[in-house]
Amino acid sequence: MSHNLLFRRRQLAVTSVVIGAFLSAPALSAAAHPSVSPAAHPSTAATAESAPVITRAGLDPALVQGRGATVAFVEQEAENAVTTGQKIGPGREAYTLPAEASGRTAVRLSEAGQYVEFTLSRPANALTLRYSIPDAPGGGGLRAPLDVTVNGKRKQTMTLTSEYAWLYGMYPFSNDPNVDPNPGWWKPEPDPVTKPFRPNHFYDEQRLMLGKTYEAGDKVRFQLPANSPASWYVLDVADFELVGAPLEQPARSLSVRAFGADPTGRYDAAPALERTIAAAKKLGWTVFIPPGTYQVNRHIVVDKVTVRGAGNWWTIIKGSVLPLAQPAPDKSVHSAPGFYGKYAADGGSTKVHLSDFAIESDVRERIDTDQVNGIGGAIGGGSTIQNLYLHHTKVGIWLDGPMDGLLIRNNVITDAVADGMNLHLGVSNVRATNNFVRNTGDDGLAMWSEANPDGLANHNNVYDHNTVQTPVLANNIAIYGGRDNAVTDNLVADPIREGSTLHAGSRFGSTPFEGTLSFARNTTVRGGPRDLNWDIGLGAIWLYALQSNMAGKIDITDSSFLDSTYNAFMFVVDWPVKDTYSLTNVAVRNVKVDGTGTNVVNARVGGWATFENVDARNVGAPFVNNCGTFHFTGTPEFDVRLLSGNDGGWTNATWCEDRPPVVPPPAPSAWN
Repeated sequence: MSHNLLFRRRQLAVTSVVIGAFLSAPALSAAAHPSVSPAAHPSTAATAESAPVITRAGLDPALVQGRGATVAFVEQEAENAVTTGQKIGPGREAYTLPAEASGRTAVRLSEAGQYVEFTLSRPANALTLRYSIPDAPGGGGLRAPLDVTVNGKRKQTMTLTSEYAWLYGMYPFSNDPNVDPNPGWWKPEPDPVTKPFRPNHFYDEQRLMLGKTYEAGDKVRFQLPANSPASWYVLDVADFELVGAPLEQPARSLSVRAFGADPTGRYDAAPALERTIAAAKKLGWTVFIPPGTYQVNRHIVVDKVTVRGAGNWWTIIKGSVLPLAQPAPDKSVHSAPGFYGKYAADGGSTKVHLSDFAIESDVRERIDTDQVNGIGGAIGGGSTIQNLYLHHTKVGIWLDGPMDGLLIRNNVITDAVADGMNLHLGVSNVRATNNFVRNTGDDGLAMWSEANPDGLANHNNVYDHNTVQTPVLANNIAIYGGRDNAVTDNLVADPIREGSTLHAGSRFGSTPFEGTLSFARNTTVRGGPRDLNWDIGLGAIWLYALQSNMAGKIDITDSSFLDSTYNAFMFVVDWPVKDTYSLTNVAVRNVKVDGTGTNVVNARVGGWATFENVDARNVGAPFVNNCGTFHFTGTPEFDVRLLSGNDGGWTNATWCEDRPPVVPPPAPSAWN
């Protein structure tokens, strides 16, 4: 979630408990100031040769086949590469560097000359490196060099930055390490708190063109130079890609260069973009943005127009977050680069087609009243948003309805301060497919059907074949109310805190759940983290009846739940309303659960769900932990209805334990 949040401190009447070693050791502590050297495993000696290890969400691709986005790059984890550095992790406790790493493990370099070396598995001429370096002692980040060589030859030096990482305090967070927690927010830590308080959001990523195409077997080394201002570097994952030549200007198009746009980034290109759009709309032609970097520091409003770049590695819209002279009508106090449809109150925009460019924004802290998103407004009526790279925005794509009819596909959204994507308020018939989202500061993909006087609900929207990894806060994919929406064929991994991989909740003033909400053919990986405020483990998928009954049908089908930190399924209500709201009409079938730290099902609400053909193995506690609404009458208030075909150990349905001990499961493997 991103706007108008009174948010996330859910106060169940539960007591504090210390979580076992599975979550906390041997994690690289981020609670210390960056000047304190992080703990790590002993140095790993480099070997002469290493075959490339290709992963998806930190796993063998065979385990997640058919799920998630089909992307142009190949993912390699640093811990699987040749290195003279130190492996950190695995660890899942929030506010630690391993927990925020892809696969919960990374490599630390702390001495000049240490390196991580990857072997290409296929031709590549470009890469994306995900990394972390320390914050400056007073906050605000620092910059540090990292040498890149290929086959032992010096190629170039990247300048890494922590200016977009390292947030502190509590929601909505600050980049000041001396910030005090917001007064009135519930927190388990006693006052006075230790500062810096709850540092998090450690990672950033950077793209690099290598200048030529290298072949499979070539070796790309990232090496720590001498005299770096950073005391340590943590390298997480490298994505290697073969980027094609720039797209040519299409027929019946106008180039922004012809209207005065500067491709060097030195001069403001926004007026030239707007002149080109106006002329192209009159002709019914396309707006073309040739290769280059174009300075844009505000919204470009689009309606009934096609704007196309030369490819998102070649056409870069880059700008700064600038203060406004006075607050805008939408309450923004800053401007930033973005393409916006007209707001719904102004009629919205239709027939908008945005493709093949990048937006490199400059958002470094979260201000929820600011409209500093990559794509915004209301865009529908047969519009498309595709092949974009959205980086350092508040939200990658935040659309405020009512609006209808939009295709969002093949986009990459990374390092957002808030959500990756959010469909908000009466949005219908939107399909978001084949998008890759990583390192958001809130929900990766969300549908927020906020209640409104007109009774409009989000409906008939689909999130399918998306990959969502490492949301620092909240959920990989979350649905808040609405009617007849679907979440299918996604790969979701490594949520950090106060959320999990899949979620549906009656929250944030949402409309009721109506019709059928479908979760089908999804794979969750290392979901179900510990909620810091409740101090209990969540489910890899969790349903939460906070503000109303959840009685609409919810189908959870044909899915895999892999290596869940606590539970696979969690059904829950908040303590103050535990006897008021219930959760019913949930059907789980044809599901495989491979590894849970505790239970398969954790029920803390009244209601019922059916389970059919649910196979589970490597489960750390009795399969069903059914505390219902905590009346302990002998008959739990949540009815776990076991139908046919459930294999593993579906017994003890009335067993209840507030916080069962965590038993780390083995790594997931192929299901025979």
